[in-house]
Amino acid sequence: MTSNFMAATDRAAIITQLRAAGCVWAEDEADLLISVASTPAHLQSSLARRVDGEPLEHILGWAWFSGIRVMIAPGVFVPRARTGLLVRAALTLVDHHDAVVLDLCCGSGAVSAAVAAKAPGTLRVYASDVDAAAVACARLNLMPWGGQVYQGDLFAALPAHLRGRVDVLVANVPYVPTAQIGMLPREARLYESQLALDGGADGLDLLRRVATEVPRWLAPRGHFIVETSQAQSPTAAEVLQRAGLAARVVADAQLDATAIIATR
Repeated sequence: MTSNFMAATDRAAIITQLRAAGCVWAEDEADLLISVASTPAHLQSSLARRVDGEPLEHILGWAWFSGIRVMIAPGVFVPRARTGLLVRAALTLVDHHDAVVLDLCCGSGAVSAAVAAKAPGTLRVYASDVDAAAVACARLNLMPWGGQVYQGDLFAALPAHLRGRVDVLVANVPYVPTAQIGMLPREARLYESQLALDGGADGLDLLRRVATEVPRWLAPRGHFIVETSQAQSPTAAEVLQRAGLAARVVADAQLDATAIIATR
């Protein structure tokens, strides 16, 4: 960035605008917007988008998640810090070289990319999502690890040879109850795909659909890890138990995260 461009940017004024828009980390966001701007006009355009409520990650084109940078396109679900619990749980369960990891409802592929980046051995990574924009991001994010990404509805998109061979299946299925979508922050409501948010009447519709198929795709003693809310976790665990899996709830208070680990 040139000194002339720096002179044209008023960091304090940018921070003031971001704070007025409700951005909690206004100083950090200002520095990021300035760092990626190619011209003063580009900076003003990016600032206007952020003040209007568009997620910072959509404006930057990337998100920092679980220690890696993940490419994010406009409209694609932005991975939250709490989803790092899925990454951590998966890494404890990837117990052999060349394990098969499947990322269902993968979004940007952030979870499987982080697992592949941190795993001690080489993994065979597969992912699927119904949303075309998310699939395009996931293909970019999983490319360094040779990940295969498919577009389609849940398991229907996947090659049949994976059935019964998945060692670790991770899923961040939509789990916000439909009636609560309107209570989400503006940036989620207006700028992220509703397909990635709406979990039906009680938030567990997608999990119920997935649960009926999971046992057929897991390898013997394979594991399924799914994010949920604390309030939903007892019912979510019961759904997986009825599908014939041994399920337990795990949580991280610091991340404000809850997940279910179910084992075939």
